[in-house]
Amino acid sequence: MEDPLHPLIARTDERPTGPLTIAEIVDLLLEGPPLLRVTAFDGSSAGPDDAKLHLHIANRKAVAYMATAPGSLGLARAYVSGDIEITGVHPGDPYEMLVSLGNFNFRRPDPVTAARIVKAIGLKQLIPPPPPPQEVLPDWRRRLEGLRHSKERDAEAIHHHYDVSNRFYELLLGESMTYTCACYPSEDATLEEAQFTKYDLVARKLDLKPGMRLLDVGCGWGGMVRHAAKQYGVKALGVTLSKEQAEWAQAEIKRQGLEDLAEVRFLDYRDVTETDFDAVSSIGLTEHIGVKNYPAYFEFLAGKLKPGARLLNHCITRPDNVAPPRAPGGFIDRYVFPDGELTGAGKIISTIQDVGLEVRHEENLREHYAKTCAAWCDNLVANWDECVAEAGLATAKVWGLYLAGSQMGFETRQIELHQVLAVKAEESGAAHMPLRPTWGA
Repeated sequence: MEDPLHPLIARTDERPTGPLTIAEIVDLLLEGPPLLRVTAFDGSSAGPDDAKLHLHIANRKAVAYMATAPGSLGLARAYVSGDIEITGVHPGDPYEMLVSLGNFNFRRPDPVTAARIVKAIGLKQLIPPPPPPQEVLPDWRRRLEGLRHSKERDAEAIHHHYDVSNRFYELLLGESMTYTCACYPSEDATLEEAQFTKYDLVARKLDLKPGMRLLDVGCGWGGMVRHAAKQYGVKALGVTLSKEQAEWAQAEIKRQGLEDLAEVRFLDYRDVTETDFDAVSSIGLTEHIGVKNYPAYFEFLAGKLKPGARLLNHCITRPDNVAPPRAPGGFIDRYVFPDGELTGAGKIISTIQDVGLEVRHEENLREHYAKTCAAWCDNLVANWDECVAEAGLATAKVWGLYLAGSQMGFETRQIELHQVLAVKAEESGAAHMPLRPTWGA
């Protein structure tokens, strides 16, 4: 599938003569006229004059970004740095712009045309400009900080994404402070209703009851921990690699008077020493641990369960199990989730089975995550000025681009969201599961 943010891939048999403007280059690289208005610093333009969406290439630095970075990365750099300007959509929700870019059909230039494009751009523009400060180092540079998914490097990756500021996340995520896929009980449900429904769905799948012990790994701001304690009387422990998350979560636990039941620690899940939990939930952590580490990860979680206890894994996946994990270097890796990796639900299920757990239920919440991302964009737009004041304009633009792109990805099945429920059956084979699921609508 074509990258909806990639502007400079093409093929054409046309061989125009004379100097090329930026707009002429755009025309050469597209199968048909652009659906949006494209203007450039050289005064040239392409696309309909009355188009709602307008993309302005403000300077040669923007051209250099797009010419020297693969896929969406170059366009993202130019947009985040302000060298590309977009009008017709709010920067907190550029969904329509991404859809329009996704409908572009690019052509690869023949050698003569390619040479003319390079000449028009200028050789100096083929030297990559320094990236915006919001971008993390490339993978080969990050290796100097430690091996991928070592404790030290994982901590730095989590810090980059989750320690923007707690106030920023309050504005973005809403009252629940939940940064994982919601579960909408109806089309018109609010984000808060959908997040409550998601936590309750997890609790019912785990069959939580008063007096049980729950371990929630990668607990974020402690939403699942508080829900289990408040709604089910469960003694819940959550762990997160984000110090800011842990501090916020502990303060909220105290504010709600849940200290006797709920606790969130600033801790790597691999350093949890307690065992014999009645349930383990992993909501949005698997994306961060690395596919090659799945066996060790699920074996560790299985070791925390007592016989008859359940595990619920909730994570973003690829739509198949064939393609390799995402290669480092794209927009998501450099701006959003450093070292993040996705694979298919089949890989997750088979690994859970291989460590001795019995998979009992699986479901895909893909459409729910598209709605969740749209709701977060709505929050970003509604609180734009305060979000910019809190995190900076460039970071706020990164979030708008990321969330709108993710919404489109879930809608078009480039990515999915799967919940997998498993049980640690007793040696006799007893799994203590109902004959039919009890967690339906």
